Amino acid sequence: MSLYPLKFTPLYKYRIWGGEKLKTVLHKEYQEDSIGESWEISDVKGDETQVSEGSLAGKTLSALIEEFKEAIVGKKVYELFGTEFPLLIKFIDAKTPLSIQVHPSNEIAKERHNSFGKNEMWYVMEAEKDAELIVGFNQRVDKKSYVEALESGKILDVLNNDTVAPGDTYYIPTGRIHAIGAGVLLAEIQQTSDITYRIYDYERVDATTGKTRELHTEQAVDVIDYSVSDTYKTAYTKPENGTNTLVHSPYFKTNIMNVKGEMEKDYSELDSFVIYICAEGSLELVFNNTTYKISKGETVFLPASIDAVSLKSENADVLEVYY
Repeated sequence: MSLYPLKFTPLYKYRIWGGEKLKTVLHKEYQEDSIGESWEISDVKGDETQVSEGSLAGKTLSALIEEFKEAIVGKKVYELFGTEFPLLIKFIDAKTPLSIQVHPSNEIAKERHNSFGKNEMWYVMEAEKDAELIVGFNQRVDKKSYVEALESGKILDVLNNDTVAPGDTYYIPTGRIHAIGAGVLLAEIQQTSDITYRIYDYERVDATTGKTRELHTEQAVDVIDYSVSDTYKTAYTKPENGTNTLVHSPYFKTNIMNVKGEMEKDYSELDSFVIYICAEGSLELVFNNTTYKISKGETVFLPASIDAVSLKSENADVLEVYY
């Protein structure tokens, strides 16, 4: 059986802060209210996405890896992770702010939860006027002053707020305190992990439980990176019909492509799967004389055995993700 570009059926997640933009902006199809996350490509246990079309429809990532091994993910990824897929791709719609949170490192996550850590990145797709992200601290703090700010209800005073616009990109390494603010729709690329330490949640009550959500104050203190940066935003340029670096980390690599007209992509030297996330516009992907249409908010998985594809668009911004 030959491999082809794969689309997966997303999994939709209720969130206390979720809105309607996954439906109204990205044209996702679901009936529930307050859907905050669309898990596009997931191998999280119990939340595995399935191929939506073609001869491999219904198969999960781990089943595909078991069957096709390095042909689907690449030799290096297969040797490192076996049948586990290392990345989780999401769209997130925050109608109200997310909790202030932090993620543990690989080492701590392995020790405490038998899980990967959660290094991640954000690419802003839509942002309402004055919408913000919280990333890092705005002043020098240590463990003692952080705990004092938290206990006195002044934690927001020491956090860095950035007003954001479409295209803004942030890398969130483990240990960096962060939160998505109200009115932001973004793409998130992260390690396969669902481990989050919630630090502060505005004392909100979850309507589905009638209770406030659990905080992880003690666990978080030891994993926070207390350093301060001048800027947390990723600087980049976006050349027309070119590919440029967004975030290259030890856990994933993400580039930005602006497709105008036709673009040929040669992956013969790349030992990895490739994931396309259409962040703006729409495009056509041509492989083996078959055309695959990709709209804003759609995600496509290219198996590692695919060496070349052609991309066509009037004007599309595409995130290119690989290991």
